[in-house]
Amino acid sequence: MFVRSAEIADEKFLWAMLYEAAYARAQGIDSPDDLRDIPGLGHFVEGWGAANDLGVIGGFDGVPLGAAWLRSLTSEDPGYGYVDDDTPELAIGVAPEGRGTGLGTALMSALLDAAREKYDAVSLSVRLENPARKLYQRLGFVDVDGSDHTNRAGTTSVTMILRFR
Repeated sequence: MFVRSAEIADEKFLWAMLYEAAYARAQGIDSPDDLRDIPGLGHFVEGWGAANDLGVIGGFDGVPLGAAWLRSLTSEDPGYGYVDDDTPELAIGVAPEGRGTGLGTALMSALLDAAREKYDAVSLSVRLENPARKLYQRLGFVDVDGSDHTNRAGTTSVTMILRFR
């Protein structure tokens, strides 16, 4: 297994991982390119490499299969896990062939270690039935009171936050 820092050149791969993170295929979205026009999603990747962007890419045998990254979003253009302008939102996606291998845990651990030095907290949005929710809880994330919301597909998500200080 390898985990490395995400670079500007990884933007296309981040789109593919956002597609996985958003369970886009199950919602009838045909390709990662179609995510660009969905409010609340495209800003997680568009123009990757800004000053506050932080991310990691990981996989096996030199093949990238997952990514975890943070973006600082604002109240004017928030994501689903928005808390405030000072708390970056986390996204993580792992290709189907990388799931269940420990890659997601390795990506989260590496990203959170780096984020701890730069931010006071990080947030994310997760579907209540997503098995990754247990990982987030093990890592110290807690639900933000009153943050649950149901999307157009009828699934309920909650915002979670991990405070470093």
